[in-house]
Amino acid sequence: MATTTEWVQGARLKTLPLSVAPVLAGTGAAIGQDLGWGVKGFAEAVLALIVSLALQVGVNYANDYSDGIRGTDDERVGPLRLTGSRRAEPHEVKRAAFACFGLAGVAGLVLVLMSGHYWLLAVGVLCVLAAWYYTGGKRPYGYSGLGEVSVFIFFGLVAVLGTMYTQVDTISGTGVAAAVGMGALACGVLVANNLRDIPTDSVTGKTTLAVRLGDSGTRVFYAFLITVPFVLTLVIAPWHPWTALALLALPLAKGPVTAVTSGATGMGLIPALKDTGRLGLVWALLIGIGLAL
Repeated sequence: MATTTEWVQGARLKTLPLSVAPVLAGTGAAIGQDLGWGVKGFAEAVLALIVSLALQVGVNYANDYSDGIRGTDDERVGPLRLTGSRRAEPHEVKRAAFACFGLAGVAGLVLVLMSGHYWLLAVGVLCVLAAWYYTGGKRPYGYSGLGEVSVFIFFGLVAVLGTMYTQVDTISGTGVAAAVGMGALACGVLVANNLRDIPTDSVTGKTTLAVRLGDSGTRVFYAFLITVPFVLTLVIAPWHPWTALALLALPLAKGPVTAVTSGATGMGLIPALKDTGRLGLVWALLIGIGLAL
């Protein structure tokens, strides 16, 4: 029976910056678009954060369950897997995943009611389906190299622009730029993770994009993804000078990019995962402040 500490480890809290970051960026874009942003906007931002965090933990447990019952995690390097390590029964991990999805659903429903945009309920359903079928179901799309596409859409475009839209009923060009940059950084975390897992994924039949690109191609792709948000910052800075603040996050990219491009493998890539998440959080915070100003 898994301990409380092991359940916390299984939730993979180090991935949570990816959930906080898009809400920060989207809220900053919303404030910059509407100077009358106030208590209602703040409440909607908090609800968006709850949705994002609950979905992130839910997908972590869902992946733990689905990969565990398939045997993909039997020889996995990295954080504790509850199902694969046999520390928790599969049905318990599955129940935890759906409890988190339920929490996200409740918070999302309240957010939709506050914003009045009822069509966003369909977007919420798509988010949950995407979270589950990433590694769940008979044909998980994460096993076919489409994980990065999903992460870009849901952790970038949907999370940032959805946060902005529920608060100010519109989407701006700078908001789109922030969403694309955030999506690229979120993909960077997944790419680094899948780079680490190429040896085991290749054996177990999990054909991630990293497996398709190969070791060297994945490292180049990672460097490209980390470059994208800073290029976008330079593009929008002439029109919104305060967004140049996001360039202050650039030194944080040195560590993970160096680790990935220098050939680190296995446990040597764990710090790169954490550092990429931190980079995403700081960049999102700074771009959000810049857009708000």
